[in-house]
Amino acid sequence: MDAPLRWIKQYCDIDTTPAEFASKMTIAGQKVERYWSYADEIKNVVVGKITHIEKHPDSDHLQICSVDIGTKKLVIVTGAANVNEGDVVPVALDGSTLPGGKEIHTGELRGVVSEGMMCSIGELGMTIHDFPECIENGIMILPADTPLGEDICKVTGLDDTVVEFEITPNRPDCLCVSGLAREAAVAYGVPFNFPSPPANDADGDVTELVSVSKETPNCMRYMAAAVKNVRVKPSPMWMRERLRGCGVRPINNIVDITNYVMLEYNQPMHSFDERNIAGGKIVIRQAREGEGIMTLDGTERKLNPSMMVIADAEKPIAVAGVMGGEFSGITDDTNTVIFESACFDGQTVRSAAKALGMRTDASSRYEKGLDPNNTEPALLRALELVKLLDAGDVIGGIIDIKDEIKPMPILTLEPDRINDFLGIKVDTEFMVKTLRDLEFAVDDKLNVTPPTFRGDIACMNDLAEEVARFYGYNNIPNTLMSGVATARPTERQRFERELKDICTSAGLFEIETLPFMGKKQLDALRIADDSYLRSATIISNPLGEDTSMMRTTMLPSMLDTLARNYSLRNTNVALFELSIVFLQGGDNTKLPEERKHLVIGSYDALDFYKLKGIIEDICRYSAIDNAEFSRLTDDPTYHPGRAALVSANGVEFARMGELYPTVSESYGIKSRVYVADIDIEKLFELKGEEKKFVSLPRFPAVTRDLALVCDLDTESGSIEKVIKNACGDLLENIKVFDVYVGAGVEKGKKSIAYSLVLRDREKTLTDDVVDSAVTRALNELAALGIKLRG
Repeated sequence: MDAPLRWIKQYCDIDTTPAEFASKMTIAGQKVERYWSYADEIKNVVVGKITHIEKHPDSDHLQICSVDIGTKKLVIVTGAANVNEGDVVPVALDGSTLPGGKEIHTGELRGVVSEGMMCSIGELGMTIHDFPECIENGIMILPADTPLGEDICKVTGLDDTVVEFEITPNRPDCLCVSGLAREAAVAYGVPFNFPSPPANDADGDVTELVSVSKETPNCMRYMAAAVKNVRVKPSPMWMRERLRGCGVRPINNIVDITNYVMLEYNQPMHSFDERNIAGGKIVIRQAREGEGIMTLDGTERKLNPSMMVIADAEKPIAVAGVMGGEFSGITDDTNTVIFESACFDGQTVRSAAKALGMRTDASSRYEKGLDPNNTEPALLRALELVKLLDAGDVIGGIIDIKDEIKPMPILTLEPDRINDFLGIKVDTEFMVKTLRDLEFAVDDKLNVTPPTFRGDIACMNDLAEEVARFYGYNNIPNTLMSGVATARPTERQRFERELKDICTSAGLFEIETLPFMGKKQLDALRIADDSYLRSATIISNPLGEDTSMMRTTMLPSMLDTLARNYSLRNTNVALFELSIVFLQGGDNTKLPEERKHLVIGSYDALDFYKLKGIIEDICRYSAIDNAEFSRLTDDPTYHPGRAALVSANGVEFARMGELYPTVSESYGIKSRVYVADIDIEKLFELKGEEKKFVSLPRFPAVTRDLALVCDLDTESGSIEKVIKNACGDLLENIKVFDVYVGAGVEKGKKSIAYSLVLRDREKTLTDDVVDSAVTRALNELAALGIKLRG
């Protein structure tokens, strides 16, 4: 909805800037999208008077004009043929700008310096509809009494500010200037001065010209009035300015009156040429099967019984609430006009407009629901404008056909409840004054009756919203609602988020895949026939064979993604996904168990030890200090010598390692593929207590290096476990720094070198204590056949 600011100010005395007005109205609930002025594109264009004209000595069609702009005289060369001495015209001075970014500068035309340019209406961004007294292809001629030197925007009304509002569908009362002015008056705390139009006390009787009958319940009210001796002519400049500001093209005084009233009252109107109403009858009814109508846009349209029409004794002459018929419109020789002001059912109008593909300003208003009590003042306003514009002679009387108007609900104003609801403290007087200013009826017992144009008011919450809008949403303090849980992630959500962060910080990219798989994918993974992973939930209407089951493992999804990247020649790929697997458990009568897993997959980016490091980081974050990595040899999906089980407290929670070569090849990947599959449910159950701050140690640490000889198949983890048990709390850290097989080591054996860090947090360790701990560890290892390397 576009509305000129001056028009709004006519009904509420506010002294404000466009920026302040936009902010105030937005806070009050009528959002301002933008504000602008036609004058923004027109600079340094003033009024001038042609004092002398002479022909150009070197051109047959150019003229040299002396132009007085009040402060000085200019010489302007023009090719326009419609200018004469004494004409008052718009003059673009040197350095001026025109719509479209056009700049005007002093220049030379055929040897004569031209110090500016006289403008046409088109060059000022207007048309002959805005100034019908001008010609389209010539200089704009202004009234002779226009002050010289005056800014052309002020003279033509282009300096007004147009405000573009975004009106919500529940507030059709604000789709007009009066509604917006009412809101502005309450927002600024000033009176709303909107006069009521006078009653029609003219001579004559409209019922002698036309009769009206209603044959459909989809018309709640229909009013008609008549004007004879119509004098069709252009509307006055003030009306054309306001229509242009609202984005409506001026046409003639009769049509402009109906558009003006619609914009002022939000009441669509239509005018019929009385001679085209066959039989002098207006019938509001549903269209009949097979009927058609040619609308004002010259298009023949087929009607059906779901559409409501305005008909005469023979045919439809308008689609109710949408558009009039071609032959019902106003022409220059129209003598008598019938004005229509009606309230139609919004849903019926919307359905008809949509079916006919012709959404109009009228239909867009009707479909939101209009006030049947608004039809009378709008019709009276139209008759008032007819008299004001001398557009004809009003005939006495008004035809009014209406149903019983549904009463508005009576609500109780509950100040304490509203204050609690909004979290503010507003006195009752403010609430009552605000509602009364908005034309709500409030009695001494705080019973509130909304006006009929406020169909959106139905309960206490709606009254609270009215109070909040004008109290100021920006004045409501920021508080948490009582009794409502704060939106914080759960411990499990924080845990999963941190796991993703660990993977991301390790250089992995997250993926999301569909939770489906097929039998062929399980075969490619070499899953055993009796494995629980083959007891999958079958989808009754799959997209294809490869998506016929809910996945029991996320490895197929990961390998599909790795294979796609490999085929696209992406190098050094490392991915992860945290999602759900569906374990049926062999019982197809029950819903599957949904468990979250974290799967990591890589080729040419991670090796066994880098992957192990990521899992160790996850264990460290999870406060699992006793995680054990043991050889995995019985899973056909993994390489038997390059895979591991990860467990803690005897519970296996992850598998990791290199895929069996044929598995990688079945997915078309020729590089070594490393994967890890972590059961998040088990990992979360094993999660230790949240780590607490421990002060830095006050006593020094002691280090010892041990090179141990053991069998080739001995796992380092088992050796570390023995050392940890033997050293107890003194052992602060242990890590492998060398593995050696070769000269100096017995055949079938290997040497593993460990670095031990020992510390007592209560006192300084002595060599005897350290040697005793190390000796215990060596003795226990010797019992297992593991000896210190000589």
